Amino acid sequence: MRYLNSSLALIMLAPIALQGCVPLAVGAGATGVAMASQDRGLEQGINDNEISFEINRKLAAKSSDLYARVSTQVRQGRVVLTGFVANEQDSATVSRIAWSVGGVRQVDNELQTGNPTSFSEKADDSLITTKLRSAILADSKIESLNYSIKTVRGTVYLSGLAKNQAELTRVIGHAREIKGVRNVVSNVDVKQAAGSVTSE
Repeated sequence: MRYLNSSLALIMLAPIALQGCVPLAVGAGATGVAMASQDRGLEQGINDNEISFEINRKLAAKSSDLYARVSTQVRQGRVVLTGFVANEQDSATVSRIAWSVGGVRQVDNELQTGNPTSFSEKADDSLITTKLRSAILADSKIESLNYSIKTVRGTVYLSGLAKNQAELTRVIGHAREIKGVRNVVSNVDVKQAAGSVTSE
């Protein structure tokens, strides 16, 4: 993919495109190291950021309202869309935009219709995400960098790559133990013994 001419430029843009996928990553160097440490590797991480960047660019070109309402997580070409849109037509439009970007292998549309989250709701959601990130970081049986977390009105959306089903079950268990969590939605791929993956 060649949406940007320089991989370095992509790494510098990564903190914006990742939308919370890599915790405590400060600056281009830290983000690059974090992506290289993930199972997807640095090259795939850059490709995912290119996809996220292009989806967001197209959303902004289509409608500033859609751009403001929709969050995009991308892991190994699998796109997870979260947020609130005005109607089902807008939801379909966002899906079409995501599918129009090269390198996208799957789109999980988790968009809901209704009003955007309030400031207090965003604060509550952010706290849940932070608590879950801390919990899986502290769990030695979980490769925490392989997971992205997004919380919307108490629903936790997980994406990424689990080394096995047991690891994913642990992550979901940690999420359900957090106060304020209403539901957990997994869009996580699970590794197989032969190196292939399955979609949850």
